[in-house]
Amino acid sequence: MEQIYTDTAKVLKAISDPKRLKIVDMLSCGELCACKILEAFHITQPTLSHDMRVLIEAGAVIDRRDGKNIYYSLNADRLSAFHETLEHIFEEKADCICHRKE
Repeated sequence: MEQIYTDTAKVLKAISDPKRLKIVDMLSCGELCACKILEAFHITQPTLSHDMRVLIEAGAVIDRRDGKNIYYSLNADRLSAFHETLEHIFEEKADCICHRKE
């Protein structure tokens, strides 16, 4: 369970930045070229690259190259698991950590 907490915290940390959260929201409509994402912000390309790297390392986003362009999309499997984990954490359950005796 500790690994689940660690993995979930990585995603939460990545999307806790308002700009990165907006990027995730933009990607919820489908794959986007980095150039389209960049147009939505007043930032430099290296800044966008850093933000995208954070999202990729957290597992929230995947990337693919097509020639000179990089395209980003949500990692649907990882985000589905993230969503399920949050639901599990936020609900009362028989095996809840609060019921454990140390």
